[in-house]
Amino acid sequence: LCAAVLLKDMKLLDVKLGQLPTWLAMRDFTPGGIVGALRRGYDRYYNKYINVRKGGLGGISMVLAGYVLISYIWSYSHLKHERHRKYH
Repeated sequence: LCAAVLLKDMKLLDVKLGQLPTWLAMRDFTPGGIVGALRRGYDRYYNKYINVRKGGLGGISMVLAGYVLISYIWSYSHLKHERHRKYH
């Protein structure tokens, strides 16, 4: 027997493209819901990469790579103007 999973309980990767608008409409976009989703994501990341018996550099390097990417995005407009400036 195949147990039917409710659409609101499905993970994003299990949702079919036609079901995506309905699935998004069932999400909780209140500030409390967003904070709860961020907390669950942080807990999953921490338990998968940081809180392990034999830890490596994977978890810390992903945080560092994310920081570098976000800082580049924030300073992109300034870097774009610097690129077009001529130095005589």
